[in-house]
Amino acid sequence: MRIGELAAQAGVHVETLRYYERRGLLCKPARLRSGFRSYPPEALRVVRFIKQAQGLGFTLEDIAQL
Repeated sequence: MRIGELAAQAGVHVETLRYYERRGLLCKPARLRSGFRSYPPEALRVVRFIKQAQGLGFTLEDIAQL
């Protein structure tokens, strides 16, 4: 799925996903010939986990260690 689809389904902004990639929390996706990111279905689970952990008070550093 494209970055916009993933962001919409996860309830986050596109920039949030890019930030998670830079921090190493979300694996860098494959790129289509057009240059668009193509995320696997597993990425949605990862983003939802990150947001849920943040809601419980974990920092991104804590989450990265998990």
